[in-house]
Amino acid sequence: MRLAVLVLGLLLCLVTGAASLAPIPPSNRVSLIHDRLLNANLNRDHVMVVAHRAGWKKDGVIMRAENSFAAIDHAVSIGVEMVELDVRRSKDGVLVIMHDETLDRTTTCHGKVADHTLGELRACQLLVEGQRRPTEEHVFTLEEAMLHARGRIMINIDNKIEPEALVEVADIARSLGMPDGVLLKLAVWDADRLQLARDIRRAISPDIALMPILADDAVTEPAFIDRTESSIGAPAAELVHWHRDASQPITADGGPLLSPLARAAAIRNNAHLWINTYPITDRPEGMVAGGRGDYLALKTGRPEDVWGFFVDRGVTIIQTDEPEAVIAWLDAQGLRRPYDLTN
Repeated sequence: MRLAVLVLGLLLCLVTGAASLAPIPPSNRVSLIHDRLLNANLNRDHVMVVAHRAGWKKDGVIMRAENSFAAIDHAVSIGVEMVELDVRRSKDGVLVIMHDETLDRTTTCHGKVADHTLGELRACQLLVEGQRRPTEEHVFTLEEAMLHARGRIMINIDNKIEPEALVEVADIARSLGMPDGVLLKLAVWDADRLQLARDIRRAISPDIALMPILADDAVTEPAFIDRTESSIGAPAAELVHWHRDASQPITADGGPLLSPLARAAAIRNNAHLWINTYPITDRPEGMVAGGRGDYLALKTGRPEDVWGFFVDRGVTIIQTDEPEAVIAWLDAQGLRRPYDLTN
């Protein structure tokens, strides 16, 4: 009997020891991601990945309903730092998750989101687009999305309604005890718009991250980029490098928003540079990335000409429709560091 007890104890020790060697996702993963977001200059050897519409594709094939819990869960499982979710308002004033103005493309319902109450939207099943396959998920609120993601992954809010709604979004995040769980953004193109960003910055308070979206059809001067980043305490700047004409060559230098002076402004302001390599339906490949988009990388087998091109020019956040491929390539280049308790 004594021998049996000793053997059992030894086996338990071995099992416990083996389990302790297994990687355990830290419970404070979001706080670690948030810390890297706020400290760009300490983390320029790590490229963060954002899943566009929460991550709905793989190799160009739609695998999940966009903006869905399933997409969020998958993004968490592959190590994505942030999911982008689109926010609209129901007829009775509730913030809900939906990309389009209408329900037709992505749900079993029809008509405008704003013409339906939350109760009516609850009956709309999310679809896997292309297949038109209904899922078990229904339209959900922003608050529900935040609760689903809380502690596991950050949410980048793509606000499809009035800019002032960002204050409401911030209030929801704070009420749920997750001010570090969201990143808000606002397009800024001139002095008036910058003043609006300042006003929103003051209204939401410093504990909620806010960044500008800067597009090179309006913003080209490094001084304005510098002023925008510094005046709202932006941890990042989302850059749009237009490529509207497929007959034109793709960008050779990244455009004015990735010039040496623009990159110097980002370093002065401890801000990340963010590029979007996802496609826009029925538009030239890489339309918002100077023609260097996800499917140029995948079709040519030369990701260095897309994701590598932007990393070489100082980009440290990539929003993509192909997060698995981007993470795999970044890992292979040594451009990802694991999130552990020492960060």
